[in-house]
Amino acid sequence: MKIAAHDVLALIDVPAMLINRAQVTYANPAAAALLGSHITGQDVRLAIRNPAAVALLASGVAGTAKIEGLSVPGSKWQLSCNILPDGDMLATLTDMSVQASVARAHADFVANASHELRTPLAAILGYVETLADADADAATRSRFLGIIAREAKRMQALVEDLMSLSRIEAEKHDAPQDNIDLVGVVREAVSAFADAKRISVESNATKAIVAGDNGQLAQVLRNLIENALKYGKADGPVAVSIETTESGWASISVRDDGEGIAPEHLPRLTERFYRADDSRSREAGGTGLGLSIVKHIVERHRGRFDITSRAGEGTTASVILKLVEP
Repeated sequence: MKIAAHDVLALIDVPAMLINRAQVTYANPAAAALLGSHITGQDVRLAIRNPAAVALLASGVAGTAKIEGLSVPGSKWQLSCNILPDGDMLATLTDMSVQASVARAHADFVANASHELRTPLAAILGYVETLADADADAATRSRFLGIIAREAKRMQALVEDLMSLSRIEAEKHDAPQDNIDLVGVVREAVSAFADAKRISVESNATKAIVAGDNGQLAQVLRNLIENALKYGKADGPVAVSIETTESGWASISVRDDGEGIAPEHLPRLTERFYRADDSRSREAGGTGLGLSIVKHIVERHRGRFDITSRAGEGTTASVILKLVEP
């Protein structure tokens, strides 16, 4: 029993069309959904309004062409054409938007990481050369060595965060399975800070058990508390609260009383190397990766991360996780 090409193409998810003499003779459901059901019977110049694509479709020879903005502005597609034994042309469309986005993100990441490392490295090299060339007094040498040590620690922190982010991304598809008590994680994280007296902890439960990775959840708490201490008012309070709900969720909120964050910055705070206030972040010793690490850890735990803020009223970072069934 011979299977018609139409029947085969109707079963695939990739947009596909059969073309004869520059006319669309068949469009499978995926192609009809993308380009419109009216394209069957149309001239290819009307079906796909792209010069490179039209030239290829009308040529009658096999090949590929790149198309931008076919589905939505900025989308990237690849048109592939092959000649069938009966002389018809089989045209398929592959959405390359995700691959292009990933490649662009990787390139941006490498560029940003290189820039972040280059800045402290240049400072270190500059001060080392100054110390080697100049007959500096003891006070000057001490000051320069202090700057070198600070910049080296900044590089070390950045490298550690990059490695941490890489490890988290490598296992993001593996949901953690250990039973972890969030209340215990929070109290242990708070006790490790030298400014622990500034940090208050409130909880409506003695325990809040979730399926998690103890080390990663502790890292989330450390990052959020460090941010609150850095960007809150000097010697101002930081409030950590844990709340469980009857519907089976637990939330951890970390609130500071700082200047707050402008609304336009909030959607981008978890992007790698994004800083709402670049100069202040660098002065405070931030790497620009802390909140990105938090977001990736929370996603691995199948939870939700949110940041709310108002100018002059401080910032609250919240993590919501599913409780383990009792």
